[in-house]
Amino acid sequence: MHLTSTDRLFVLTGAGISAESGLATFRGSGGLWSGHRVEDVATPEAWQANPAFVWNFYSMRRRNALAAEPNAAHIALAHIEQQLGDRFYLCTQNVDDLHERAGSHRIHHMHGSLFQSRCVRCNQPFPDQSFYDDAENLPTCSQCSAPIRPHIVWFGEIPLDMDTIYDQLDRSTILLVVGTSGSVYPAAGLVHIANQRGIRTIYIGPEEPTNAEAFEQIILGSATQALPTLFETQ
Repeated sequence: MHLTSTDRLFVLTGAGISAESGLATFRGSGGLWSGHRVEDVATPEAWQANPAFVWNFYSMRRRNALAAEPNAAHIALAHIEQQLGDRFYLCTQNVDDLHERAGSHRIHHMHGSLFQSRCVRCNQPFPDQSFYDDAENLPTCSQCSAPIRPHIVWFGEIPLDMDTIYDQLDRSTILLVVGTSGSVYPAAGLVHIANQRGIRTIYIGPEEPTNAEAFEQIILGSATQALPTLFETQ
């Protein structure tokens, strides 16, 4: 595919791109996420019921993410960004840092970051790579002593900075969606907005997403194979 000097590329990535680096997903596997029910580890109710259990789970996810490496798809997107500059915008549903480690800079984590935490009262995120496996020593805020939680958008919570996401989508000429199930909203609705705006839509993934009918072009296959050769730029 050829990108002209006026094209603006909006990329939305999901769990599928990180799965190719060995990080577990939960959709398509009976609702289980590394052996846990989503309701038990990724909702505000789970946090209220058992913060120690939730922190144990996210400590495990931090370990797994730190052990993973960016793959060819992450690296390809970083290279496209280098060529397009501010005509490139990457919005990811993933909470790992593989895009950053591959070299991406213009990136927004709409579901938060695995390597940030925040006070439930002060609500200010901060960098954090610690592991909290001990229920007797869960983190608390140094300013107000309130509990510290993962800086993750759980099911039932609103994704971060949706206004900027919509603004960037409105400015784009191409929407590329990589490795998403097409069933988690509002991310799954971006393709419908793109269609209303006359933005070209492309999907890459090993199987069709649930919103496949909304895309102009679907490329079935792994992101690591499809992305490195997808675009030519001018």
